Amino acid sequence: MIWHRRLLLTLSWLCLLPLTALAQSVTQPPPLRPPRPGFTFPARQTLNYAVDWRVFPAGVVAFHLESDADLQRISVTADTVGAVNLIFRVSDRFQSSFNRTTGCSEGFSKQIIEGRRQVNSDLKFEYPEKKAVYTEKNLVSGISKHQEAEIPSCVTDSLSAIFYGASQPMTVGQSVQLSLGDAVKTIPVTMKVEGREEVQTPAGKFQTLRVEPTAAAGVVKNRGNIWIWYTDDEKHTPVQMRARFFWGTITFRLTSIEAK
Repeated sequence: MIWHRRLLLTLSWLCLLPLTALAQSVTQPPPLRPPRPGFTFPARQTLNYAVDWRVFPAGVVAFHLESDADLQRISVTADTVGAVNLIFRVSDRFQSSFNRTTGCSEGFSKQIIEGRRQVNSDLKFEYPEKKAVYTEKNLVSGISKHQEAEIPSCVTDSLSAIFYGASQPMTVGQSVQLSLGDAVKTIPVTMKVEGREEVQTPAGKFQTLRVEPTAAAGVVKNRGNIWIWYTDDEKHTPVQMRARFFWGTITFRLTSIEAK
């Protein structure tokens, strides 16, 4: 049942850079660049996705974005549906926030229910002390975990990175560099703009830019790929996401956009 447990974690790149799979030495991450001049994040918006595993409906995911003073807040619900829900129920919740001017993340929290597994975790970036503080509690076993790691002056997190990436200039053949903060260390991630592509989702037909995030460390380096299709306009809305691993392919397709 391993693929069930990984199914909806893909949405926040946790399959790209899981804590236990990171290499022990990576190159120094580049400085995090602020959003491009003139770019604006949604004041309030919900992006709804249908999730397929291979050809089977597997789940639904909703990203809610909301502006709060200088912060952009993101909250996500991810739930299995249909036969998958009967075999292995997943009901996950994620939250992150970042500064809309600088792109610097404040932190990333998770509340995970996957079968019998229930875990809450919280990752905070304390920039004055240049450290990330990670806490985790298994609600079933009662076991707690605490980790700290050094970080540079500005990083993004696994969830915010999707929307921080949208704030950067995107040109086919070029790449967006970012620093992704983790509980173990900061990882340099490259988002390469591979090309233009027309994408059909339940929400409609879109002209998109296909972007592949890669990292010098992590399981994806040798075992799979992740792509994000952003709209080819000023908004760079993620309308499709796909993760391809040895155990199958997961695809997120936009079903609707709500101004709430």
